[in-house]
Amino acid sequence: MLPTLLRTQRLVLREPRPEDAAVIFESYTQDMDVARYMVWRPHTSLRQTKNFIEGCISRWESNQSRPYILALAEREDVPIGMLDALVFSHTVDIGYVLGREYWGAGLMPEAIQAFCDAALALPDYFRIQATCDTENLPSARTLEKSGFKREGRLERYIVHPNLGHEPRASFMYSRCK
Repeated sequence: MLPTLLRTQRLVLREPRPEDAAVIFESYTQDMDVARYMVWRPHTSLRQTKNFIEGCISRWESNQSRPYILALAEREDVPIGMLDALVFSHTVDIGYVLGREYWGAGLMPEAIQAFCDAALALPDYFRIQATCDTENLPSARTLEKSGFKREGRLERYIVHPNLGHEPRASFMYSRCK
């Protein structure tokens, strides 16, 4: 099973808690710029974010996935983003989000690298993969900084509701052992 806690020089990746919802709602789930390439629309109420965090806690407890909360090491109780890891046999599929205030500081590559190093050190996992919209160049760069290789382009792959109702093209990235 994937680790329950990861620490980097600047970050902690930990399990979600009910009290995270209010901070996440204020920080980024309402932010259209953050939600632009996500598979969810910006939240319009704290209840939406509470429901989301309740689902994350449920998936964590049932080992369906590891929706890690990202927090700065010196402020572990204050979420700044998330990294979700979903296991499919020997492959782990990741997705991530970071509050706009923290963009450009190299925090997400740091979190992704730490997660991949830990996951790929385990005997059961051989591949970590992620996709990003072909127009989401900052996300593509984040994956490349994290040691991922672009494998290809997936046409009409995923719907980003903030950009339209039709599936859009995505790049497929992976990091393997």
